[in-house]
Amino acid sequence: MSTATEFLRAMRLYQWVKNLLVFVPMVAAHDVSADAAIAGVAAFACFGLCASAAYLINDLRDLEADRAHPRKRERPFAAGRLPAGAGRAAAVALVAVGLGAAPFVAAEFAAWLAVYVAATLGYSFWFKRIALFDVVVLAGLYTVRVIAGGAATGNPMTLWLLAFSMFLFTSLACLKRHAEVTEMADAGRLSVDGRGYQADDEGLLMSFGTSAGMASVITLALYINSAVVGNIYARPALLWGVCPVMLYWIARMWLASRRGRMTDDPIVFAARDPASWGLLALMAGLVAMAWFG
Repeated sequence: MSTATEFLRAMRLYQWVKNLLVFVPMVAAHDVSADAAIAGVAAFACFGLCASAAYLINDLRDLEADRAHPRKRERPFAAGRLPAGAGRAAAVALVAVGLGAAPFVAAEFAAWLAVYVAATLGYSFWFKRIALFDVVVLAGLYTVRVIAGGAATGNPMTLWLLAFSMFLFTSLACLKRHAEVTEMADAGRLSVDGRGYQADDEGLLMSFGTSAGMASVITLALYINSAVVGNIYARPALLWGVCPVMLYWIARMWLASRRGRMTDDPIVFAARDPASWGLLALMAGLVAMAWFG
C-alpha cells in the first residue's frame, strides 16, 4: 500500500460514522432547515478530523500492546508501515484544522470540540487504563458529540435527551470493553493489554452495561409519558412501539458480544449490521407516524 493509503487507514475514516451523532439534536427537534443541515455537516467534518487525530495518537501510545494483539498488530504503526514521527505530525495538523474551523460553525460548538479533544487526549494517555472510569469517559465522548451537535445546529440538548444519551452510551461503552475482554478470554489470556480489565470482569461489564441499556429505555418511556410529548406529536401513543424495539436492539447487541461476534466498536458494528438498520427503520417509521398522525 502507498503511504497515503496507510495514513487513511490509520485515520480510520470508517469510524466517522460515530460523528453522525452531531445530527441527533437536529433530528430530535425535527429541524429540517438548510442552515441547520449545513452547520451539522461542518460539525461532522470538524469532529471527524479531531477524531482521526485521536486515533493516530492512540495507536502511537498503544504500539507495544497492539503488536501483541492478534488483530491490532496489522495497524499501520504497529506493523511498522508508517513512521511514528509522521503520525505525530499528522495528528497535530488534523487537530489544528478541526479546531481552527470550529469557531466558524459556532463559538459554543468550538468550545465543546475543545472539550472533546482534551478528554480524548486524557483517555489516550491515562483514563483508558482505569477500569470502569474509562467506560464513563467513553460514554462522555459519545455524549459530547450530541451536545456539540446541538450547539452547532442551534438545537440545544434537552435534559431528556441528555439522560437518554448518557445511559445508552454507557451501555455501548461497556459493550466495547466486554467485547475486548471476551476476545482475550477466548484466546486464553488473563487480562487486556493496556487496559485495566481481567478476563473474569466479563460478568461485571455485562451487568453494568445491560443495566445502563435498560435505564436508557426507561428514560425514553418516561419521556413518552411526559406532557411535553403530547404538544409535539400528533399521535404520541405510537411512540410506545419504539421502546420494545430499542430494548430488543440493545439485548441483541449484548448477545452478539456474549457469543464473541461483537467488534471492538459497537456503533461501527451496528452500522454494518443489516438487522440494526432494519430496527432503525422500524423506529423511524413509528416516529414519523406519531409525528404526522
